[in-house]
Amino acid sequence: MVAGWLLSGWLFGGLAPASAWAQKLECKPCSHSFGEVQIGTSHSYSIELSNAGSKGLNIRSKSKTGSAFEFGDFPLPVHLRPGARIKLPVIFKPSAKGDSHGVIELVSTAGNHRLTMDVSGVGEDKVTANLGISPSTLDFGKVTVGSSATRQATLTASHDSVTISSDRSTSSEFAIVGLKLPLTIPAGKSIPVRIKFTPNGSGTDPAKVGFISSAADSPTLEEVTGTGMAKGSFSVYLSWNGDETAVGYNVYRGTAKDGPFREINTALDSSTDYTDSSVVAGATYYYKTTAVNAQGEQSGYSNITEAVIPD
Repeated sequence: MVAGWLLSGWLFGGLAPASAWAQKLECKPCSHSFGEVQIGTSHSYSIELSNAGSKGLNIRSKSKTGSAFEFGDFPLPVHLRPGARIKLPVIFKPSAKGDSHGVIELVSTAGNHRLTMDVSGVGEDKVTANLGISPSTLDFGKVTVGSSATRQATLTASHDSVTISSDRSTSSEFAIVGLKLPLTIPAGKSIPVRIKFTPNGSGTDPAKVGFISSAADSPTLEEVTGTGMAKGSFSVYLSWNGDETAVGYNVYRGTAKDGPFREINTALDSSTDYTDSSVVAGATYYYKTTAVNAQGEQSGYSNITEAVIPD
């Protein structure tokens, strides 16, 4: 098996346009939905504010519409140096059933004098917690018998907090690793979970791994599949340095250093490694990767790495 090439070194371009003002107040995000919140309870969320200009600015006043929304601790005035960031806490506390909408406005000395942000939420008599998993299917590809491959999924609690009490797998070849149970995920939060495929023999093994929890939709199931390869077959293992702004990566392969290159991953890869098991003995392959952020924007290509498969 060919292994050990390191891919790294990409930069996102054009994602942060230059400020049109010497003082510019920006929000991230500029809108937020609290989802369903039980009447009589409250959920808080912090919007990040930043000075994207080249001079300091002052936030002088704050206001809001929507009686279900409140400000958290945010005393004024606030001074922001160039590049400085601060959190604006917002609280949603519904008193009646149904949709609520609000607008938050900040007045500052920035060039964009008034900055507005939209908030929304739904009041419910009783909120039912749910546990979601993404992606819904994980394909481990071909893995040599005697070795293993690990992929990452994401668990998300919605509407209310969820306590995971246990996990299970329908196949001994798949296991959930690194998750200490019991574990509680707060409402609206996500955690990564790693699933390991260790084939016992040749052939394809479709299975399901699942999580038993306090959620209404328990058990939460993930479909997994992988193919065991007899020893002596070849594959190329790639790994690269992750980018903190990326939610996933694409892998491209060509048979010439100058291309053309073709995307070989069937879905966005959330991990920082990839095993290409479709290589042919005696061939030479070239690989490069791109990173994709939460807005779906793709970076430029990484450096190119070469893999020579033994004949």
